[in-house]
Amino acid sequence: MSGSGKVAVFGAGSWGTAFSVILADAGNDVTMWARREEVAAAINDTHENPDYHPGTELPRNISATHDIEKAAYGADMVVLAAPSQTLRGNLTDWAPFLPKDVPLVSLMKGVELGTLERMSEVIAHVTGAGPERIAVVSGPNLSKEIIRREPAAGVVACADEEVAKAIQARVHSPAFRPYTSTDVVGCEIGGAYKNVVAISTGMAAGMGFGDNTQASLITRGLAETARLAMKLGANPMTLMGLAGLGDLAATCSSPLSRNRTFGEKLGQGMTTADILASSHQVAEGAKSSHSLRELAAKVGVDVPLAQYVDDVVSGAKTVSEIMDEMLERPTKAETE
Repeated sequence: MSGSGKVAVFGAGSWGTAFSVILADAGNDVTMWARREEVAAAINDTHENPDYHPGTELPRNISATHDIEKAAYGADMVVLAAPSQTLRGNLTDWAPFLPKDVPLVSLMKGVELGTLERMSEVIAHVTGAGPERIAVVSGPNLSKEIIRREPAAGVVACADEEVAKAIQARVHSPAFRPYTSTDVVGCEIGGAYKNVVAISTGMAAGMGFGDNTQASLITRGLAETARLAMKLGANPMTLMGLAGLGDLAATCSSPLSRNRTFGEKLGQGMTTADILASSHQVAEGAKSSHSLRELAAKVGVDVPLAQYVDDVVSGAKTVSEIMDEMLERPTKAETE
């Protein structure tokens, strides 16, 4: 159940910090790399992350540094927890210092703008690592609940099942129950798409619509996710599991969800620029809606929800306009 060894976590934001607690509780020594020196100093001096989880004491086997080489030195596993759209640039800086032949674990949930690459593909291209070294963690894992050690589950996906099992053992803490999968594509598309669906659900809530509307958006969003994921080679059962339905349910329904909150503010009439100016945390779906829309177009999959969210986020249409368009769409069989 418990892990052992040193894990380097690159990223000291909300989820990187919460996942570091999982790792520490599982018995690993954790060194977090923080982009800002003052955050690293606060973690070392006060044993809390004042920017993202103020008031929560971190385990004593977590330390932090702003020094890339120091963070990576001696690690037998590396966890990457940067915002998805900044991963390539960050990883280009980190890659020369990363230990060779150790697992690289992605916590990011997004599709890169421009390249339309999933995060595991970005990691492979920047580091040269093969699929047997790259894993992703996904599931209904809201960081504020994780760091409070509320019971939760997740999925560790890697093309090499033995590597997935080894990572599973390293992240199995008293409060976090990990399952394994070899469906990296399904886990990544599920993780990226749920953010877009959560924005749409939030928009409906922000407009004052209730549970029927929100449940309809969640259900059709899941169908849309499954269509795209299967077209890319995913196992449809993955979308019924923790990395699909589980993550979708948590992100679309919780007030702790950044993407749902972002959508609520759009539904209340705020612009994307206004929302981004008022928060230092990233709603990944705001950018992934565009990249997922383009990825779907590239492979010939109809994704109206991603299209509508992208139109609102970009300012091309208002929430009222896209709601009218959604209701006016031709009806069809549910399974089409």
